[in-house]
Amino acid sequence: MHDQLGSEAELVAALGDHILSSGGKRIRPTLLMLSADLCGYTGPRRVQVAAAVELLHSATLLHDDVVDFASLRRGRPSANALWGNRRSVLAGDFLYARASSMIVEDGDLEILWIFSNTIRLMAEGELLQLQCSFDPTITESHYYKVIDRKSATLLSAATEAGAILGGVTRAERRQLKEFGRELGLAFQLRDDALDYEADDAELGKARYTDVREGKVTLPLLLALKRCTAAEREQVAAVLKLAARQSELRLEPRPAEAEPLPPLDLDPVLELISRYRGIEDTIRRADEHVAQAEASIAAFADSPAKEALLGAARFTVARAS
Repeated sequence: MHDQLGSEAELVAALGDHILSSGGKRIRPTLLMLSADLCGYTGPRRVQVAAAVELLHSATLLHDDVVDFASLRRGRPSANALWGNRRSVLAGDFLYARASSMIVEDGDLEILWIFSNTIRLMAEGELLQLQCSFDPTITESHYYKVIDRKSATLLSAATEAGAILGGVTRAERRQLKEFGRELGLAFQLRDDALDYEADDAELGKARYTDVREGKVTLPLLLALKRCTAAEREQVAAVLKLAARQSELRLEPRPAEAEPLPPLDLDPVLELISRYRGIEDTIRRADEHVAQAEASIAAFADSPAKEALLGAARFTVARAS
């Protein structure tokens, strides 16, 4: 991955090194390499394709932090906080292009199609999420469309690409694709629960970021479905203020301007707790993990299969 950061623009290497050295679980390349191994392929192509998938993920992180006004990523200052939004967006574009070139260099048209379609779906997912920002009337169907595209599709692409490298049947390829998708849904559901229950040090960012950014994720969505009309109005008022604060961040503000009014999240947090938003989100993640495990049950037992099942269990057991 570091080898792909060569450029006449020195900033590319600096930005790329910052995001690659900040850690991360590397679960997407791990899933690709294990899926290829499960299907009988352990050659060098899986390293190149796996690195391309992770570079694609890194590009999305650079863009996401700009879209979300994020100042922290994995406990460190985000790239946009250090270098500004314009440089971060352009560096993300560079990583997208470099990852795409690596897939073209590999030469498999099926993997290339999956890769390009994944980029489209991920962008679509982000736009769908922005479309319903700060909206207390969001439906569960819309929420799942968002997380399926912006999160699950890349894990699904990783496991399907591994299956293609292994040259397995179409049915086995579909099984591994479904494994990645279910795992991706579980991973995002766990992320959404963690935003309300983990502390800042564990998350590597501030708590309650989702609601501040207007993201009505499943813990809050479930509470909104179960609460009274009056309680729903309370949440709507909080989201309205959060939306206004988001608008103010985009507007030039004179130095003497009054600070933004504080956002009182207590009504939202109390409702999520009372209506079991976090617990039921985790339960839903467990259900997707069970479906992921079932999708590869037909594969023969092997160290690669056991590792994939371990990755599935990790998605709901992790604390960050």
